[in-house]
Amino acid sequence: MQRDISNFRKSYSKNIINEDSVPESPMNLFDNWFNDATSIKGDFEPNAMTLSTIDNKGFPKGRVVLLKFYSDEGFIFFTNYNSEKSVSISDNNKVSISFFWEQLERQVIIKGYADKTSNKISDEYFNSRPKGSKIGALVSSNQSSVIDSRVILEQRFKKLTKEFSNKEIKRPVNWGGFLVKPIEYEFWQGGDNRLHDRIRYSLIDKKWKIDRLSP
Repeated sequence: MQRDISNFRKSYSKNIINEDSVPESPMNLFDNWFNDATSIKGDFEPNAMTLSTIDNKGFPKGRVVLLKFYSDEGFIFFTNYNSEKSVSISDNNKVSISFFWEQLERQVIIKGYADKTSNKISDEYFNSRPKGSKIGALVSSNQSSVIDSRVILEQRFKKLTKEFSNKEIKRPVNWGGFLVKPIEYEFWQGGDNRLHDRIRYSLIDKKWKIDRLSP
């Protein structure tokens, strides 16, 4: 089967970026763009990002996860440490995260190294989650493993909900955060006639070098 979708096109014309006027720190520019994204109205998750890892056979895999904290140190997300993504990170902690804010015609791609956060950070975030999400983390303790049906998950969720109805749920040891420490940012702004703006920040000798890339 072949479907022709070659006529799907969109013109980009909302904004431009100039390498002469961007901040010296890529985090400052990211923060500005993220603030713009959070102002978008409607059912939208500005903190949704694609995390790409490399498995032990050399294949890349991307999936959407949710950014929970960011600072000059890097970007933090949380997951099951037994998951496929976590196993890939333990073998090769070079990762990429990317954000696409269609309404703003903007994309940010970040390369970096992912490492586990401290237990303190993981505990504090886990304790802030709704009870249902905590139970969900227990239900999917073997995340990415093969299961026979959804019924198994639903039954386990009901059982654990009853078990912890009057009990505190502690963070499982196999659940926690990762901090992605950036070494490169690329800020993409859609432009007229596909003349997109691409500004790259590269970390060289602890300083950020700014370049414009050809679209």
